[in-house]
Amino acid sequence: MQLYAPAKINLSLEIKGRREDGFHEIETLMAPISLADRLTIERANQETIDFSCDDAALPPGEDNLVVHAAKLFQKSTKTSAGLKISLGKKIPHGAGLGGGSSDAATTLLGLNDLFGTGLSQKDLMELAAQLGSDVPFFIAQSAAICRGRGEIVSPAKLPVALRLLLMKPDFGVPTPSAYARWKDSRELPGVDYAPQEFSGMRFTNDLERPVFEKFILLAHLKTWLREQSEVGAALLSGSGSTVFAVLHDGANAEELEVRVRENVDATLWTRVSKAG
Repeated sequence: MQLYAPAKINLSLEIKGRREDGFHEIETLMAPISLADRLTIERANQETIDFSCDDAALPPGEDNLVVHAAKLFQKSTKTSAGLKISLGKKIPHGAGLGGGSSDAATTLLGLNDLFGTGLSQKDLMELAAQLGSDVPFFIAQSAAICRGRGEIVSPAKLPVALRLLLMKPDFGVPTPSAYARWKDSRELPGVDYAPQEFSGMRFTNDLERPVFEKFILLAHLKTWLREQSEVGAALLSGSGSTVFAVLHDGANAEELEVRVRENVDATLWTRVSKAG
């Protein structure tokens, strides 16, 4: 079977405080987007997991979250059949787009179908929560408000579909370090961190403060985007390093792609996408 594992963006992310387990209590509205990785899963004769990925920068074999997900599924369902799994990456890593989490969730969904094990969405979310905080969101396969450390998922519907331009510089942001710096971080002068209202939605991200303090290019990118006529809102996704622009109807995304490289960073990875 061939499956597509979508990326996500955080339309809002609020941090409520630090939990006793070391994680942070959050409330975030996330939405899957059209950018996606491709997973191919086949049964194999030998009772092993043969995993391959076309991105050499990602952990191979036993260290990849896809393999962790497959092993957890096998253990939980007492399924021992061999597997051949190949992953074609389109979602950049270290980007705040949830690529690894989506790959893991899509593996659980695919194996549930492949072996006809009949696990409910609740069952799959419980497995997903063992793999990472964002993984249960991708089991829902819709926009959702996520609470707790991200594992409490309430499906939601966006009021309108969004046209997006995603932009990522040639570095990533480690999520743990962004959260660790949150409490003591400060706002940069001249950068607007206030919530933005557009298309009936509220865009805000409490991680912008610690991330922008360390990676000033991202603050400059957001500030520049908000000055452009095509852009209704601009925000860091998760802990970054992707910044996304929500575009007005009829806006020329390709022209904006050219200008952002000319004016901010010529090496930016960019992608036109959509949510909802």
